[in-house]
Amino acid sequence: MRLVESSIKRPVGVTMIILAILALGFVSFRNLSVDLYPEIDLPIAVVATNYEGAAPQEVEELVTKPIESSVATIEGVETIQAQSQPGNSLVILMFSTDTDLDSALLNVRESVDRVKGFLPDSAGEPNVLRFDPQQMPVMWVGLTGSDKATLQSLAENEIQPLFERQKGIGSVQIEGGVSEEVRVELNQQSLSQYGLSSQQVLNAIRSANQSVSAGVISRGTQELQIRIVGEYDSLEDIRETAIQTPQGEFLQLSDVAKVERGLTEQNSKSLVNGSEAVVMNVLKKTDGNTVAVSDEIQDAMDDAREKLPEGVKLDIVFDTADFIRMSIDSVVQNLLLGAAFAILILLLFLKSFRATLVISFSIPIAVITTFTLMYFTGETVNILTMGGLALGIGMMVDSAIVILEHIVTYRESGYSMKEAAKLGASEIAPAVIASTTTTLVVFLPIVFVDGIASEIFTPLALTVAFSLIASLAASLTLIPMLSSKMLKKLSSGQGRRYWFDRFLDRLAGGYQGMLRRALKFRKTSVIITTVVIAASLILVPRLGLAFIPEADQGQIQIDVQTPSGTNLEETSDVVDQVNEIMEKDEELVESSFVTVGGGGQMAMGQQSNNASYMIQLVPKDERDLSTEEVMQKWDEQIQQIAGADISVGVLGAGISSGDPIQIQLSGPDHDVLTELAEQVVTVIEDIEGVHNPGTSADEGRPEMQIQVDREAAQEYGMTYQQVMRQVSSQLNGQVASQFRSEGEELSVRVMTPKEERDTIEEVEDLKITTPAGEQIRLSTIASLEQVQGPTSLTRQNQQRRVNVTSGLVGSDLGSVTSEIDERLSGMTFPDGYSYSIGGQAEDMQNAFEDLALALVFSIFLVYAVMAVQFENFLHPFIIMFSLPTMIIGVILGLFVTGLPLSIPAFIGVIMLAGIVVNNAIVLVDYINILRRKGVERFEAILEAGANRLRPILMTSLTTILGMIPLSIGLGQGGEAQQPLAVVIIFGLLFSMLITLVLIPVVYTLFDDLSRKILRKS
Repeated sequence: MRLVESSIKRPVGVTMIILAILALGFVSFRNLSVDLYPEIDLPIAVVATNYEGAAPQEVEELVTKPIESSVATIEGVETIQAQSQPGNSLVILMFSTDTDLDSALLNVRESVDRVKGFLPDSAGEPNVLRFDPQQMPVMWVGLTGSDKATLQSLAENEIQPLFERQKGIGSVQIEGGVSEEVRVELNQQSLSQYGLSSQQVLNAIRSANQSVSAGVISRGTQELQIRIVGEYDSLEDIRETAIQTPQGEFLQLSDVAKVERGLTEQNSKSLVNGSEAVVMNVLKKTDGNTVAVSDEIQDAMDDAREKLPEGVKLDIVFDTADFIRMSIDSVVQNLLLGAAFAILILLLFLKSFRATLVISFSIPIAVITTFTLMYFTGETVNILTMGGLALGIGMMVDSAIVILEHIVTYRESGYSMKEAAKLGASEIAPAVIASTTTTLVVFLPIVFVDGIASEIFTPLALTVAFSLIASLAASLTLIPMLSSKMLKKLSSGQGRRYWFDRFLDRLAGGYQGMLRRALKFRKTSVIITTVVIAASLILVPRLGLAFIPEADQGQIQIDVQTPSGTNLEETSDVVDQVNEIMEKDEELVESSFVTVGGGGQMAMGQQSNNASYMIQLVPKDERDLSTEEVMQKWDEQIQQIAGADISVGVLGAGISSGDPIQIQLSGPDHDVLTELAEQVVTVIEDIEGVHNPGTSADEGRPEMQIQVDREAAQEYGMTYQQVMRQVSSQLNGQVASQFRSEGEELSVRVMTPKEERDTIEEVEDLKITTPAGEQIRLSTIASLEQVQGPTSLTRQNQQRRVNVTSGLVGSDLGSVTSEIDERLSGMTFPDGYSYSIGGQAEDMQNAFEDLALALVFSIFLVYAVMAVQFENFLHPFIIMFSLPTMIIGVILGLFVTGLPLSIPAFIGVIMLAGIVVNNAIVLVDYINILRRKGVERFEAILEAGANRLRPILMTSLTTILGMIPLSIGLGQGGEAQQPLAVVIIFGLLFSMLITLVLIPVVYTLFDDLSRKILRKS
C-alpha cells in the first residue's frame, strides 16, 4: 500500500505532520465552548400580545383566535399552541425540524401584520419572537443583609452593570427587590373641591418636569445653545407644581396631594436560605460558554464585594457550571481510566513495552485531532461529545492492534523491521479500512434522523467518527513508521508473563477443538444459536422503555399553589410551613431559593398564589440518601400541609422537553375538559410510577368586573375609555414622570391612597371627574360584579385543550404509559372530545421509530461497505450473521443491570451493528487469504481461527474495558452514556464469543451452497 510505504520511507515528514496536527488540536481545544449538552436548535416561534384589562375569554376570542388563523397556513408549521391569560395572549408555533427559522419568522411577521388591523384598539403590538432554549439563567446570585430598597439599588446601579460588562453575558435580570419612587397620593376631597381630575394632575406634572431647547445664539466666535431648564431638583419642586383649575385659578400640587418618597408595592419576594434577598439571574449570550461565563461572574463578584456596604453579602445561589465542571471531569476521568485499561490489555497481550508504546501513541493523537475536527464543525465540549471520546477510546486502538499484530507475525517469521512493517501493514490494511468504515457508516443515518434524538446524538456520533478517522490515519502511517524503528527486539515469551502465553495457547487449542466439533455438527450449531437468540427475546417485555436518563445533579423543585386569589401573605405562610419541613434535614441542603408570587418560567405576569422552590442538595458523596429518596421523604410530609396544592419533584439535568407523562385532552368546551381532566387524574393516580398528577386547568380566579353603563357615561359627556382611564389611574397608579436625585432616577407615581381603594365599597365610591369639572361616584355610571373566571385558556391546533401531567418515580416510562393508555381507553369520552399522550412518551415513541429506520439503513450500509471491500456479495452476507448474535448480549446486559431500553441504548445497538462485524471481517478475510495461498478450506478455517483469535480478543477487550468506567456510571452526569456503554459491552462480548464459532460454520454452509450452484450451472 503506497501510504504505508511512504510513511516508512519518510519518518521525519510523518513526525512533523503529526506535530502540526497536535499543535492545531491544542489551539482548537482552548477555543471550544464548554456546556452540559449540545446546543439544541428548536424551530419554535412565539407571538406575544398584551391586551390590558381583558379576561381570558376576551383575549382568546379577540386576539388569540385571529392570530392563530393567520399563522396556521404558514409552510412548515406542525403544531400551534395558544395560551390566553388575563391581559395576555401567547401563540407558540412549532415548525418541522428542517425549517429555516429565519425565513419562517419573516412569514410569521407578515401573517401577523395582515391580521393586526382586526385586533382590538387597546390591544398592544403583537411581538414575534424566536424561542431559544439557551436563554435560561446559568447562574443565580443573591444579595442579602440590608433593607430591600438598598439591595435593589445596589443591584441596579452597581452589580448589574458590572456583570453585564463581562464577556459572554447576555443580560442580568433582578427579582425579589423593591424600588423607591415618589408617591403623589391624591386627596379626593380637595380634588372635588377644586373640580380637578387625576388625569389633570398627571398632565400638570408631565408638563412641569421637562427642559426644552430654545435655539442657538452667537457670542463672538462661539455658538451658544439656549436651553430652558424645568426639571425637578427636589421633592419641594414637585410639591410646588402649578395646577390650573377649570375656573382659571392656580394652585400647588401640595394643595391636592401628599408628595413623599416611598417604596413600590411588593407583589413578589425572593428567599435565599430562608432570608429575604434580591436575586440576579445571569443569562449568557446564545453562543456563550457556560463555564467561562461562570468564571467571569465569580471574578466580577470578587471585585463587587470590595465595594459593598458593611453587612451586605453577595453569594452564588445556584451555578449550573458547577455540575458541568463535575460532569466533564467525570467523563475525562472515565476516558483516562478506559485508556489505562486498554493499555494494560495491550501490555498483557504484546508482552513488549515498545510494542505497547507504539500503539499507545495513537490514543492521544486521535483524541487531540478530534478536538480540531470538533472546532471546525462547530461542536462544543459537553458530556455527550466527551462521552463519545470515552466510548471510542477502546476502539481507537483497534486498527493499530490489528496492523501491529500482523507486523509482529512477519517479524517473528524472520523479516527485517522495515520489511515486516511494509508487508504486514500493507497486507492487512484493506481489512482494517473495511472494519473501520463499517463502524463509521452506522453513524450516517443518525445524522439524517429528525427530532430530538438527532439533535442530541449527532454530536456524539460525529465525535466517535472523528476519533476513529484520526486513529485509522495514525494506524496506516504512524504505526508502520514506528514499527520499522522500534520493533528491534521481540519478547521470547519467557519470564513473568509466560503464564499468559500458556493460557492463550490452551485457549487457542480449546477454541480449535470447539471449532472442529462445530464444523462437524453444523446444523446443530446453527440451531443452538437460534434457540439462544429466541430465548433472550423472552426477556424483552421485562426490560421496560425510557426516553433519555436524566443526570442526578442533586436538585429538587417544589411548586406551591394556593387557591386562586390568595394574597402574598397567605402564600408566604404556606412557604414557611414548607421551610420548617426542610429545616429538619438542613444538613442535606446546600442552598435553597424560593420565589413567592412569581409566575413561573413561561407565565405572563405574576400571581400571588404561586411559589416556586429550587433546592440544591449537598454532593451525593456527602449524604446517605439519593436525590429521589430525599424528594419522596419531603413529599410525604409536605402533602400534609392544608390549603395548598404542592408538588415535589427531582429537577434532573435532562435534555428532554415536557413532563414524563402528559395527557392532552381536546374538545370544544373548557368546563367539560376541566371535568374530564379531574376524572383522568383520579383514574391514573394509583398507577405505580405516577407521581403528583395534576391538571393545567386551574380553579377559577375570583375577579371583580366593572361593567360601565356606556349610555349613563355619555349623559355626563364621557366615553368608556375616559372612565376606564380614570379608574385604572386611581387603582393602579400611573407614572407621570421621572425624578432624578443624587444619581438615581425615581418614578413619580400619581395614585389614590391605598386605604381609599381597598374594599369593594371604596371602589364603588371612587370619584370620576366629568369634562365639565363635576365629580360623580363610579357607581353612578358603572356596576361591580364578582365572578369566578378561568385563569388561563389553552388551545392546540385551534382547538381547546387541557393537559394532565405527572412525574415518574420508581418505574419506567414505557410501562406507565401503556398502563395509562389501557385505563383511558376504558373511559367514555363525550362526542367531540378525545385524548392523546404527549410529553416525553410521545418524544420517545417518535425517536424509537426514527432510530429503528436508522438501524435498518445502518445494516444496509455495513453490508454495502463490505461488498465493495470484498468485491463479493456472498462473504459480506456471511459476516452479517454476526449481527443477530449481538441481540443476546444487548437484552441480557440491560436485564442484568436493570436499565430500560432508552434512546442511548438504541444508539448503542446502532453502533454495535458496525462494531460486531469487525471480528468476522478479520476472520473471513484471513480465511480467504490462506485459501488463496492454497491452504485447504478446513485447515484454513482452523489456522485463521487460531491466528486471528489473539487480535480479536485484543480489539474486543480493549473496546470493552475502555467502556467499563462509563458502564458503571462513575462520577457526575454519566447517566446518559451508561445504557450505551452497557449495550456495547454485553453485545460485543456475546457476539465475539458466538461469532468465533458461528461465522466459520455459516462460511462452510454457504461455500458448499455456492459450489453446488456453480456445478449445476
